[in-house]
Amino acid sequence: MTTPDTGLPRSDTAAEHRLHPMSWLFVLLQQLKQFILPLIVLLVFGRGDRNELWPLIGVGVLVVLSLWQYFTYRYGVAGDHLVIRSGLLERSLRVIPFARIHNVALQQSLLHRVFGVAEVRLESAGGRKPEAEMRVLRLDDALALEALVRRRGAVATAAVDAEPAADVLLALSPGDVLRVGLVSNRGMIVVGAAAAAVSQASPRALPNLAETVGEWMFGYAGEHGFGVGEYAATGVALAVFAVGALRLFSILLAMLQYYGFRLSESGRRLTVERGLLARWRTSASRRRIQAWTLYEGVLHRMLKRRSLDVDTAVAEDGRQQRALRELAPIATPQACDALIDHLLPRAAWSSLEWRELPASSWWRLFLPSLPIVLIATVALEWRLGAWGLLALAWLPWSAFKARKHARRMAWCVNDDVLAVREGWWRRSWRFAELDKLQALTLTRSPIDRRCHTATLWLDTAGAGAMSAPLRIRFLPETEAVALYDALSRTLARRPLRW
Repeated sequence: MTTPDTGLPRSDTAAEHRLHPMSWLFVLLQQLKQFILPLIVLLVFGRGDRNELWPLIGVGVLVVLSLWQYFTYRYGVAGDHLVIRSGLLERSLRVIPFARIHNVALQQSLLHRVFGVAEVRLESAGGRKPEAEMRVLRLDDALALEALVRRRGAVATAAVDAEPAADVLLALSPGDVLRVGLVSNRGMIVVGAAAAAVSQASPRALPNLAETVGEWMFGYAGEHGFGVGEYAATGVALAVFAVGALRLFSILLAMLQYYGFRLSESGRRLTVERGLLARWRTSASRRRIQAWTLYEGVLHRMLKRRSLDVDTAVAEDGRQQRALRELAPIATPQACDALIDHLLPRAAWSSLEWRELPASSWWRLFLPSLPIVLIATVALEWRLGAWGLLALAWLPWSAFKARKHARRMAWCVNDDVLAVREGWWRRSWRFAELDKLQALTLTRSPIDRRCHTATLWLDTAGAGAMSAPLRIRFLPETEAVALYDALSRTLARRPLRW
């Protein structure tokens, strides 16, 4: 809640605290990121007519604004509220109840670690902006503020009030971090983003590079008269090299992001720490978890591992690395099950009674691939002739996958949790506590009406755009209506907790 500071009595507020004396430097660096392009343009194109001085004037203005923020920013505690004052000419007062803060995120870049400071971000549910963003506090002050939020503002004044040591629920070894890199596709995502950025800067850069490399390779092959076998071997070698390079890149990114990963529990709050050069520390209440996703891909199965993610209802602005989303980036199936049993003891996760869905619905999973393969076949046949018909070989594999997928689809519900199991090639378990369900929707497509089936959608807070939906597909119509009615009565009887 932000209001103009009209002279609120300060007697109710405990000692006020300032930001770190070097906070102006970090604010300045953050502002320079936004203005660096116009400043460079002025510096480069303003030479010779004294316009090159304008960037220096601009930097000077930013320095003054950064110092202004440092001298006018205060925060303190008043009962169960955090009070933040800022501004000199236009003063503002922000009063944030501790109960409203759902997530506390601490970030340390290399520069932060050199100065022994951290950036603190206090987030609530909903909205796109955090409740408060403090750039920067001394690290021990940041940890003290995090502890204060955890205790809802109560200050530990005696030894008996001291908090118990946090219990470590999961810690990743360097070998585990290596496995995270092996199973992830982060390298491919970063390479794709870099290619897109280069294309935006120079549309002909990538085509020119591909043309140059292609001319060199085909020229070299033409000079030495390679045959079909040599071409095939070269193609396979290049593919293996590309996949290996992307995996190495993914491993490097995983080392930077997940080295030293540790999930710990202190009272009702969960804390995740990770990072090699830059460090992230995210803390959120366990009851803020809205939905869970257990995932197992092909590489996960080869390594006998799974991953466990959660959705939390906090402010989102695209900086997902600050949110509490990954409880176990990678762990054995037994460790994941033990983690769920510990955090959701009433769900009886290990003894859920799964109800399978009709396996005869496999053709509905196969159906979407049919037009795609046919269109691809026509396009390839037009370009490559009869060789393009090889694309039809994908159809038997797609039908096989659909059959396996349909046989594995299942759902279950008990007094505390509803879970859905899907996938065969890439398996997932999506579940949520009944008290966290916010909406139920029963839908019937034209095919559903023809097959007398329905889909039940279950909405929870905090689900990301890329999160798998929580839904039960291909339910027989009578069973879907009965489940919808039963869940509606349950949700009407229980208060929503989030």
